[in-house]
Amino acid sequence: MTPYAGFTYFGVALYPSLPAIVQGLFGPRGRRAVLVAAVLGMTIVQYWHPVRLTVGGVRFPVHELWLVAAFAALQWTLARGMLAGRASGRPWPLAVSAGLSLAPLAAAMLSPLLSAGSRLEFLGLSYVTFRSLDVVFGVHDGVIRRLPVVQYLAYLLFFPTVSAGPIDRFRRFGRDWEATRSRSAFLEDLDGAVQRIVRGFFYKFVMARLVREHWMQAVAGGTGFAATFSYMYAYSLYLFFDFAGYSAFAIGFSYLFGVHTPENFDRPFLARNIRDFWNRWHMTLSFWFRDHVYTRFVLAAAKGRWFSDIHTASYLGFLLAMGLMGLWHGTAWYYVAYGLYHGALLVAHDVFTRWNKARRIWGDGPLWQAASIFVTFHAVAFGFLLFSGRLAHT
Repeated sequence: MTPYAGFTYFGVALYPSLPAIVQGLFGPRGRRAVLVAAVLGMTIVQYWHPVRLTVGGVRFPVHELWLVAAFAALQWTLARGMLAGRASGRPWPLAVSAGLSLAPLAAAMLSPLLSAGSRLEFLGLSYVTFRSLDVVFGVHDGVIRRLPVVQYLAYLLFFPTVSAGPIDRFRRFGRDWEATRSRSAFLEDLDGAVQRIVRGFFYKFVMARLVREHWMQAVAGGTGFAATFSYMYAYSLYLFFDFAGYSAFAIGFSYLFGVHTPENFDRPFLARNIRDFWNRWHMTLSFWFRDHVYTRFVLAAAKGRWFSDIHTASYLGFLLAMGLMGLWHGTAWYYVAYGLYHGALLVAHDVFTRWNKARRIWGDGPLWQAASIFVTFHAVAFGFLLFSGRLAHT
C-alpha cells in the first residue's frame, strides 16, 4: 500500500490517527505508547503482503515485512556497535559503518543492473536508509550518546514519513519523543495537521491531477522543441504539486502524534539563485547532503590539505553531493546527470557571485530580482526535464 497515493490509504490511516487525537484531547500521558502502537500497526499493514523476491532470476516468496525487520535489525546492530565502540575507546571506522548501512540500498539499486528482473527492496528503503545513516554519523560525531531501541525503531519506521519524506533527524525526533504535550499544545498540533492535510489534498488531488491530465499528458507524445519546452513547464509544476502534496500529508499526520517533522518546501519557484532554490526545495534532503556529504568532504579536504586552491574543495564537494543526490533517485543516467547538472549550477553560481562582487554587473533592485527568479526557474525547470527521462527517449 503506497502512502497517500489513493483514498484507501487515508481510510487505513484513520485507525492509528483517531487514538492519537483522543489521547491528545484527554491528557499528556500515553502519547509515546500510542505513537509506538501506530508505527507497529501501520508497519504490519503496509508490509504484510507476500512479494516475489527475485535474485539472479530465481524467485523466492517472502513477506515484505521480513525484509523490513531484517533491515531494521541490521541498522540497529550497526548503530549500537558504533556506540559501544566509542564507549570502549575503539570506535568503528565511519567508512565501514556507513558502507554497511548503505549496503541494502546499494544492493537494491545494483541488482537489476547485474541481473535482469532482480528485486531486493521494500517500499521506502531509500528514505529509511538516510534516517539510519543520520544516526551513524551522529554516533560517530559524538552527538548521539543514547539509542533506546523503541525510540530508534519508532524514528526509523515512523509511518507518516516512511516512504514519502521529509527526512527527519534522530536528534530532532528525539526532542519530540521526550516532550510532554499538553492539551493546548495538542490543539495547536491538530490545527497544523489539518492545514497541511487540506493543503496536501489540494496540491496532489487537484492541482497535480489537473496539470497531469490537461497539460502534461497532452504534450507527452509530442515531438519537437515546442512540445518538449511545454512538457518541461508542465512536468516542473506537476512534480512540485505532487511531491509537495505528499510532504504536506506526511507532516500533517506527524503532527497528530506530536512529531514536528520539518517542512520540505518553501516557495521554491521564487528562489533568486540555485543555492536559494536548494534552501527551498526538498529541504530535508538538500540539508542532509549539505551536512553529511558536502561539509564533511570540505572539512576533510581542508584538514588533509588536498588542494592548493581553497575553492576547489567546495566545488568538488558540490559535484560530489549533488551527484550522489541524483544517484539516490536511481541508477539511470539521467538521474546522475540531473545531480551533476545541479552541482555544476552551484559551482557556476559561486564563481559568478565572486566575479560579480567586484564588478557589480548584476544588480539587486526589483527588476534584477525578478530577472534572477526568471533565470533560476528556467535553470531548475531544465533540470527537471533531465530528471523526467524525456530527453533519454527523444
